[in-house]
Amino acid sequence: MTSHPVAALDAAARIRAAGLRVTDSRRAVIEALDESPHASADEIFALVARGVPHTSLQSVYNALGDFVDAGLVRRIEPAGRPGLFELRVDDNHHHLVCTGCGAVQDVDCAVGPAPCLTPAESHGFAVSTAEVTFWGLCPACAAASVPS
Repeated sequence: MTSHPVAALDAAARIRAAGLRVTDSRRAVIEALDESPHASADEIFALVARGVPHTSLQSVYNALGDFVDAGLVRRIEPAGRPGLFELRVDDNHHHLVCTGCGAVQDVDCAVGPAPCLTPAESHGFAVSTAEVTFWGLCPACAAASVPS
């Protein structure tokens, strides 16, 4: 289990709290995201299929879409990568993405509360969130790139 606050609720309770019907597939998707934050739909499907073999990839996509629409799951889209999904939706955090292995880590907002970054010119937009992706090498990839 991850350490974010929603981990205290079981999967069924989270789904019900979002106003959605609980199914085996939906419960398994939430459990997969607890096990593997920042997973793609294909990665989630592989985890779900182990416990709920009758689940289809389409049902995983449907559950993820419903969860995103209900605010239960957040979709992030790092450039050049498939969409990734996470359960940490209660804040406006950002992400570190390794350019070597693709690992993704959460990082808290750079400055203050949401949206935590203010554009130089809002052009009349009422900004509610800011999405920042920091790119670089994770410690393992950085260590591997240093000649011995």
